[in-house]
Amino acid sequence: MTTREAIVSEARSWLGTPYRHQASLKGVGCDCLGLVRGVYRALCGPEPEAPPPYSPDWAETGGREALAEAGGRHLLAVPVSAMRPGDVLLFRWRAHVPAKHAAIVSAPGRMIHAQDGVAVCEVALGPWWRRRIAFAFQFPGVTD
Repeated sequence: MTTREAIVSEARSWLGTPYRHQASLKGVGCDCLGLVRGVYRALCGPEPEAPPPYSPDWAETGGREALAEAGGRHLLAVPVSAMRPGDVLLFRWRAHVPAKHAAIVSAPGRMIHAQDGVAVCEVALGPWWRRRIAFAFQFPGVTD
């Protein structure tokens, strides 16, 4: 069992980790999925599956909701309207394109994420981001 506070604390411990496509090493490098994977490993144990290699444009070329499907296999889906600190959000860059960006809610109206060209950071979950939320998930075994 883990708490939402522990999830947020672990995610914050990744702040400043440089962006590195497909990486998942705190302080060394990660992408948005790598951040979620690292928090999962720290709090839930070994990753249940290794992600396949993926290119930066994988969502535009694949057509399926691969990230959301993986989230559904290993996390618990929650309504976007019910998201809380510690939950994982998936975003679509454009309508009708699969979700391809992930973040962890850190507080009401805030999230932690890794984005190309930027180290892991905590930012406002403002209107631009809110319009692009496609899915929300809870880590397994969360206690409130």
